[in-house]
Amino acid sequence: MAKRFAGLRTVIYRVPDIAAGKEWYRKAFNTDPYFDEPFYVGFEIGGYELGVHPLAAGEAHPGTGAVETYWGVEDIREAYNYLLSLGATTHEAPRNVGGPIETATVTDPWGNIIGLIYNPLFEVKP
Repeated sequence: MAKRFAGLRTVIYRVPDIAAGKEWYRKAFNTDPYFDEPFYVGFEIGGYELGVHPLAAGEAHPGTGAVETYWGVEDIREAYNYLLSLGATTHEAPRNVGGPIETATVTDPWGNIIGLIYNPLFEVKP
């Protein structure tokens, strides 16, 4: 039987202003988009896709919801402080969640939660 799920591929953050969202995420992840259209901007981040999607006219932001996605980092405090320096706000400060694993979350300027995780026990498998 084939694997049903192959793993995470894309995380999409919704923003009211695609140009501002593109610029903020370009700075946050220190990379230029590989796909850049008025309807979607895609960044390749460590083999995964971060998408910036504009809200439609009159569409309300979906809010923070119950889903959180965590981006792997080597230094949780450095990454957390860097995002704060770009205008993100604290959602949950860095903390140990067991063993050597640490997590933190910030809220981007549009209300999206960005998770950060330092987990030296996790290995990406092909």
